[in-house]
Amino acid sequence: MPSLKDSLESGLDFIEFLGDRVSGISKKELKDIYNSEFRGREGIKDPNFYKVLLALVKFNKAQIRQGQVYINARPQFRVYCDQWRRPRAAQPQDLGSGPQTLAGTPAGSSTPVAPVLTPKKKLASEILRKLKVNRKEHTADKGGIEITSDPVESGGKVQFAVDRLREPFVVRFHIVNKGTDNVHLTYYTALHRIRCFTLEDKRRVTRASPLFLCPGESYEVEVKYILNHYGYFPATMYFEFCPDLPGSVPFCIVREIEAAARTPLAVELGPVAPYKPFRVAAYKPVDTIIVDGVPPDSSVVPLKMAVKLGDYKYHNDLKDLARRRMEDSEYLSQTAKQKLASVKGLLSCPLKMKNYSHRFHLLLHLEEIQMEVDIRKYDLLNQTMTQDQGNRKLLKLRVPGVAENRPSVLRGDCLRVSKSEDTVQPITVYTGYVHRVELDSVKLGFSKKMFNRQLENNPEQHAAVQRIVAGSSKPAPHLVFGPPGTGKTITVVEAINQVSKADPSAHILACAPSNSACDLLCERLQVNMDSHQIYRVYANSRDPNSVPKSLLKYCNWDESNDSFVPPQKGVTMKYKVVVTTMVTAGRLVSGGIPVGHFSHVFVDEGGQAVEPECVIAIAGLLDAEKGQLVLAGDPKQLGPILRSPFAIEHGLGLSLLERLMRHNSLYQKNTDGHFDTRFVTKLLRNYRSHSAILKIPNELFYENELQVFADQWERETYCNWEYLPKKGFPVIFHGVMGKDEREANSPSFFNVSEIEVLIDYLTKLMETQGKKGLPKLSATDIGIIAPYRKQVEKIQKALRFVPALSRWSDLKELKVGSVEEFQGQERKIIMVSTVRSSINYVKMDRDFNIGFLSNEKRFNVALTRARSLLIVVGNPVILKKDPTWEKFISYCVKEKGYTGFDFSDVEEEDDIVSRLATLKINMDSECPVPEESAIQQFVDPGWKNEH
Repeated sequence: MPSLKDSLESGLDFIEFLGDRVSGISKKELKDIYNSEFRGREGIKDPNFYKVLLALVKFNKAQIRQGQVYINARPQFRVYCDQWRRPRAAQPQDLGSGPQTLAGTPAGSSTPVAPVLTPKKKLASEILRKLKVNRKEHTADKGGIEITSDPVESGGKVQFAVDRLREPFVVRFHIVNKGTDNVHLTYYTALHRIRCFTLEDKRRVTRASPLFLCPGESYEVEVKYILNHYGYFPATMYFEFCPDLPGSVPFCIVREIEAAARTPLAVELGPVAPYKPFRVAAYKPVDTIIVDGVPPDSSVVPLKMAVKLGDYKYHNDLKDLARRRMEDSEYLSQTAKQKLASVKGLLSCPLKMKNYSHRFHLLLHLEEIQMEVDIRKYDLLNQTMTQDQGNRKLLKLRVPGVAENRPSVLRGDCLRVSKSEDTVQPITVYTGYVHRVELDSVKLGFSKKMFNRQLENNPEQHAAVQRIVAGSSKPAPHLVFGPPGTGKTITVVEAINQVSKADPSAHILACAPSNSACDLLCERLQVNMDSHQIYRVYANSRDPNSVPKSLLKYCNWDESNDSFVPPQKGVTMKYKVVVTTMVTAGRLVSGGIPVGHFSHVFVDEGGQAVEPECVIAIAGLLDAEKGQLVLAGDPKQLGPILRSPFAIEHGLGLSLLERLMRHNSLYQKNTDGHFDTRFVTKLLRNYRSHSAILKIPNELFYENELQVFADQWERETYCNWEYLPKKGFPVIFHGVMGKDEREANSPSFFNVSEIEVLIDYLTKLMETQGKKGLPKLSATDIGIIAPYRKQVEKIQKALRFVPALSRWSDLKELKVGSVEEFQGQERKIIMVSTVRSSINYVKMDRDFNIGFLSNEKRFNVALTRARSLLIVVGNPVILKKDPTWEKFISYCVKEKGYTGFDFSDVEEEDDIVSRLATLKINMDSECPVPEESAIQQFVDPGWKNEH
C-alpha cells in the first residue's frame, strides 16, 4: 500500500508529465489521462488516481472546484537534472487496446495480416519487445478469454519457489471462454525455453490441431518443472487465440513464470521489500531565509589566505542541456540552444593543451549537476532531532548509512534543515554544522534562533516573560496559569533566561516538587545559557545512576567521595542559577545562604506541592519586599497525593498556587471576566492535542479559552484510522458491561472485560502501524491509564500474555499507570480504563476520594494526555451518574465516537439501584473504614522521595 508521500511523488511527476494541460481539467478527464497515458509507463506501479489526487490536494498542490481540477501555481518547476533519466516517452500509437496481430497491426486495419506461421525465434523476439513497451496490454485477458493459474498469478506473473531439488512442481493454466462467441486456441508455447520444464495438455493443441472453445468451456495447460540446480528460471508463456468468425484476426495473451530454487541462505539474503525506483520529485522554488549555525571549534591554526579562489558556478543553461541529454528541444531557451553546439563540440573533441581547462571545467560542472541529483537520495522528511546529552547546545540527527559514507558527512560539513510545519514563504532554513559523526547519527550546531521560537508567536507566553522581567507583580507573586500542553515549563525557562540577561546582578533559584521536573528545567536552561552559570543541587540520597550524564559536571557531585555533598555556601553563591527540589532548598537556608541573595525564585509545577513544601523554597531565602516569586502550574489538574482523611478535609491538599487563585482577589477574574495581567498570565495555546480530544476539558475547566495549536500532521495522524467509529474524530468511548472484581487479600479493583477491549485495540494499533498513511509506532507512543493498582497489574500481565503483542520489541516500555503517574506527561495515544461497573461501589469512591467518579481533576488529567488518539473504555450506565462523565459520553454519542454496548434503552437509574439492591449483588462492597488510607489500598502510589 503506497504511503501519502509516495502518492505525492507520483502526483508531482504527473503534473510535470501534463505540461500545458493543467488548468481546469474535469476530474474524469484527468483520471482518463492518468490511467491511459501515465500510469505504469516506466514499469513503476503508480498509486491509483484518487490517492494521487488526494495527496496533491492535501499538500496544496491542487484544488478541486465544481468538479474541475486546478493545479496550484506551477509556472516554474525546478527540476534537478538527472542525466541518467530520460523523460517519459509518448506511448506508441500501434499498441491500442483492441485485438492485435502478431506484428502489432490493429484489428480491422487494411494492412495485410502477417503470416500465421511466424518462425518461433521471430515470434519470441517480437513478443518480448512488445512486453517491454506495453506489458499490461499483452498480459491482460481479452477477446472473452480469461486465463487463471495455480499458483495464482499477479499482474500476469506466476511466481513460486522450491527449497528441494529434483522434486516436480506443476503450474496449471486454466483457460476459460467467458465471452459470447466461439474461440479457437490455436497455439501455445514457452518463449526461450530452458531444459527444466515440459508443457502438457490433453488434446496436444497445435496450429494444425487447434482447440475449439464454446462459451463457458474451459481447458487446462500444465507446465511441469523439475529443477536440478539452485537458481532462477524464468519463462514466458504465449497463448494464441482466434475468434470463430469470418475475417477474424488472431490475438495473444501472455503469462510470465518465475521459478526459483533457493537455499535457506538465499531466502535470508533476499529482498526485504519490493524494489521501487527512487524518484526525485520536481518542486517549486521557494523563498527562503538562511540562518547560519555554529561551526565546530578548530584547534588548527587557519591557513593564511594569500591567493583567494573565485566562485565557479555552472550556468543554468548547462543544467537544461544536461537534462535534455545534449539534444535539441523546443523546451530549451534560446541561450541554451546557442550553447548546445559549443558544449557538444567540446565534449567530442580530444583533450589538448588548448582546451584543457575548458574541457575539465565543463566535465566537473556536469559531475556537480549530477551529484546534486544523487545527493537528494539522502534527504530526510519529518525527522525528529534530539538534544545531545553530552552537549545540550547540539542536536542529534539519526542518519542511517553515514558510517558507510552513504552519504559522506565530515566534521565541519553543514546540513540544511527547515521545520516541517513551516509552510508559509519565506521559509526559514537553518544551517547546522557537523560537530561529530557517530555510527548512525551526526551532532549538529544550530543558531540559538532555532530554539524556542514558539515564544515569538505566542502572545501569552511572550507577555508572561515580559511581566516577570519587569517585576510587574512585586512584591506579590506572579502566577503562570498553564493548562495542559500550553508550555508552562518553556515559559519558565525563557523567563529565567531573560531575567539573567536583563539583570547582571540577578541570582535565581529554580525549584519543582520532583527531581525529574528539576532535571528537565536544568537541561532546558543549558540550551541557551552557559553551563558554568547553572548549578544543580542534589540531596545526598539521590541515586547518581538516575542523574542525566549532562548534569553530573554541573552539580554537587564529589567524585573523590563518590557521592553528592551538601551545597557549600561559597560555591553555591557563585552561580547565576541554582536548581533544586523544594525540599532540598531547605539545605540552602541551613547552609547559610543569606536572605535576599536570590533575587528571583521560580517554582514549576507548583500545583503538585503542598503549601508547606512550597514555602521551604521561599522562607529564609527570598526578600519579601524586593524579591520576585513566580509560581507556574495548573490548579485544575491533580494536586499533591495525600493519605490522611483529616489532612484532606482540612485543606492540606490545596496548593499555594490554588489557594491564591481561589481566595486572593489579586488572582481572581474581574467583573469583565479577565485576570489582572500584572499578577496572573493564563496560557491559552495548546500545543498537544487534537481539538476533539481537547473539547470537553476545555469547556468544563478552562472556560473554552484554549486554542488548538498542535502540529497539524501530528494531531491528525489517526483521523483516518480504520477502527474509528467516525473518521475525522479521533476519540473513542467503548461501552463495556464488565464486572468489578477483587482477589485474595487486596481490596483494589480490576475489570477483566475492559482489559480484553484494551488489548484488542492495542493489537489493532500494532497491526495497522505503518499502513494506510499511519506512522510506525513505538511502545513509548502509547500510555494506558487506570485508576486502581490492581487494574494496572492485570493490564501489565495481559501485555505479557498476548503473543501478538510480543512482536513489539520495546513492549516493556509501554507505560501503564495511575492518573497521578501520568501527570505532566503526554503520549501520541492514550487508552483509559475506568474499571467501575457496580453502582454499589460508587459511594465508596466518593467517600474515599478514589477512582474517576470522585475527582474532576483526575478526569481532566486522564483525558488531556493524548496528542492524536484517545480511547476510553468504561461502563456508560455507571459513568453517566457523574455529570462530568455524562457530558463526555453524550459528546461521544453526538459525534458518533461511541461504540460497544448499546445503553440507549437501559432502565432508569433508580430502577437499576432498586433492582440490584433487591438482588443483593455485591453485598461485600460495604467495607468498614480501613486503618490504611483508601489511596494506599486501592491506588498504592509510590512513596515520595524527592529530596
